[in-house]
Formats: sequence, structure tokens, C-alpha cells
Amino acid sequence: MAARINKKRSFLFVSKVLGKHIPVRPYASLLSGVSLSLLLQQALQGNLPNHLIPLAMQGIIEPLQAEAAYKEIMSHQLSLPQSVAFIGFAETATAIGHAVFQTFAHNGSYIHTTREVIEGSSSLINFSEEHSHAVAHYCYAQDLNLLTQAELVVLVDDEITTGKTSLNIIRDMQGKFPKKVYYILALLDWRTEDDQEQFRKLESELGITIHVISLIKGEVSVLGSSESIPPQTTELIHAADQKELIHYTYMDQLFEHADAASRRPYLRHSGRFGLTSADRAQFDEAITQAANRLEQTRTGTKTLCVGTGEFMYIPMRLAAEMGEGVRYQSTTRSPIHCIDREGYAVTVGYPYPAPEDPEVTHFLYNLPVGLYDDLYLFMEREVDPAALQPLLQILRTRRLQRIHVVFFSPQTIEWKETEAWQIGAQN
Repeated sequence: MAARINKKRSFLFVSKVLGKHIPVRPYASLLSGVSLSLLLQQALQGNLPNHLIPLAMQGIIEPLQAEAAYKEIMSHQLSLPQSVAFIGFAETATAIGHAVFQTFAHNGSYIHTTREVIEGSSSLINFSEEHSHAVAHYCYAQDLNLLTQAELVVLVDDEITTGKTSLNIIRDMQGKFPKKVYYILALLDWRTEDDQEQFRKLESELGITIHVISLIKGEVSVLGSSESIPPQTTELIHAADQKELIHYTYMDQLFEHADAASRRPYLRHSGRFGLTSADRAQFDEAITQAANRLEQTRTGTKTLCVGTGEFMYIPMRLAAEMGEGVRYQSTTRSPIHCIDREGYAVTVGYPYPAPEDPEVTHFLYNLPVGLYDDLYLFMEREVDPAALQPLLQILRTRRLQRIHVVFFSPQTIEWKETEAWQIGAQN
């Protein structure tokens, strides 16, 4: 548990598998999404091999078994009985949603919502996450057929507390892309009986059915308020003799881009603009090639891979295939009280202006000094050098042997601090 710096909701469940605030074994995080996929398949079709769900759950509980469990489940090439559009919620569920979609070999499509306003693009779905620090959600599907032709819509979130966010998107979707049945998948479901009654009311109002599947279900009660917690700051002390190297790596030639004409294009395979099952094999191949080449650049045995904001799944997949001793986590928009005491989930954290948009504050949590040899910072698009410096200054205090900044858009900048490596399909 942790305390949010948020008047609307004062608490936060800090997941041990999400890969956001706490570093995790990447295969365990992927398995959390795969587990939801298996429960969905069982609900839709009922012909799942009996050993798969226990295998997935055991891999989450015992992370050392996660890789073998993940590979065994993915080898079954599961197929959906009908066309399904998966929608992952930004920010924290973009990776879980993608992992759910990626479990199925056929009949699926995936898109995740975003807090970003993308110039020149129209949002097809607009809804609010009322308790959040960033309320508005947008959805930029490039192909309307992903939503119009899908027989079933499956919403994926990391946690349902009241369920208002899910109800908001269903209400907006039903007016544009009406469906008879919706499924909601979440790691945690904390809805009270009153909250569940709101679901039943919306079902009756719209003439639809809503099913909720979670790994854990229960109820919570909250006493007190995070507003009573005094703010704490953590000083950044840079070691004068630190000799870390920074390498700037470009992966653009291995991945397709959604808007290739842009100077700094988004990735097509991120899920922000929509994917189908037909994209799955090409994406997996690109991940394996990129991970193999990144693994060769590791200098030590302890490595942290860091995704940025909504850009979570591709970095997580790369981390999973970069060898032993790799952990994964991501930066976030969520402001949390940091308290250095036993049993508290977020002991240290640093705010910084987001390199992509300095008007937005991001945070990096639970990164202690001297724990890792290498750190890989994954960024979907190249950014101006000056905008990256606040985050790099934080990383420089962590006593790393090497910091790798990995971009997925074409190189337009000549970096001054060190050699930029171009890793492309041709070499």
C-alpha cells in the first residue's frame, strides 16, 4: 500500500506484478495478463487445457517459474471463438492489456487509451477517469473496423475500485460502437455491493451484459486521509567521481511506425493506434531481434529496464528476453507520498518534467543507489537533449556503470556525450 497525493482518492495498491512502481521480473508481469486471458478463454469457450490456469497462477506466485510457465502457455496458440476488441486503459494497464491480446493467435485486436492529445488525429472514444491525476482518456484507432466489426469488447485494467471508469467508457462506446456484451478484466476488483449495483443499472439502461473477471476480488475500507501526511523530499546527491557512460541507441529499423512522415513518429506496434492478430508474428520477431542485440550491450549481471509512461509493453517484452538478472519497471504520472519505512511500498521517488511534454510531471519510484549495473531507459520517440537532462540527472545519482537511452524513432540528433549506436536490421 501507498498514499496518493490526490484529494479524490488517498490510497494506492502498489502491484508486485504490474511493473510500474516496483521493479519486477518481466515474465511474472506478462503472466498476470496471460492469466486474465486464460480466465477469459475459459468463460467464452470452456475448453481450456486443465493445467494452464494453475500453471499461470503458480508462475505469478513463484516468479522463478514465470518464464517457463509463460512459454508453455504461449506455445498453445490459443484462439478466440469470436472476434474480440481488447482495450487497455492508460496509463498503468497498457502492458497488461497488450499481454492479454498477445496471448491469442487469432480473432483479436488491441488498442489502448491514452492521456496524450495527438495533433491531427481524432479520438474515437472519450471518457473520464474521475479519481485520477489525469482525468481525460482518448482513443486513436486508425482503423474503425477494429471497433465496429468486433463481436465482443474486452476492457482491461489493473484495478477496479468503484468501476466508474469502466462504466464511463462503456456508456461512450455504446453510443458509437454498440455491443451486446462487454467483459472487464482486472488484476484486482474492490467493488462494493453499491458499486456492483451501478453496473446492473447500466446493464438495464443500455440493454447489455457486463461480465467482470479478476485475479483477486474483495472489499476495502479507508480510514484517514493522505492530506495529513507531510510532504517529503529526497535530495539528489551526485558522486563526484562517478564515471558512468551514457549510450544512445536507436531501434527504429526493427519496428514499424504509425506516422512515418512525422519527424518523431509513434510506433505502430505500441497499440496506441490499433493492432490485429495478423501483426503478432512480425512483432514477436522484432522483439527477439532487438532483445538479442540489447543483451549484447549489457556490462553487468544486474540490469533494470525502464519503460516511460504509457510506453510499457514493448520495453517489458524486451526486458524479458534480455537474459538473466533483468528487472523491469516504468515511470508514471502518479504522485505518491514516499516514506522510508519497513512495509511501505514506495520508499523513494523523484519528480521530473516529462521529456516529451515538460508541462507534465512524471515520477520514477523505488530506484535505490548502487543496486544495478546497467539501466536501459526506453523511449518511444526521440526527444530534445535539454528535455532529457532532468531525468538523466536522477539516473546519474544511482551509481550505474552504464545508462542506455533507447529510442524507437529515427535519429535526427547528434548526441555529444558519447557515441550513438545505430542498431538496425542491416547489421
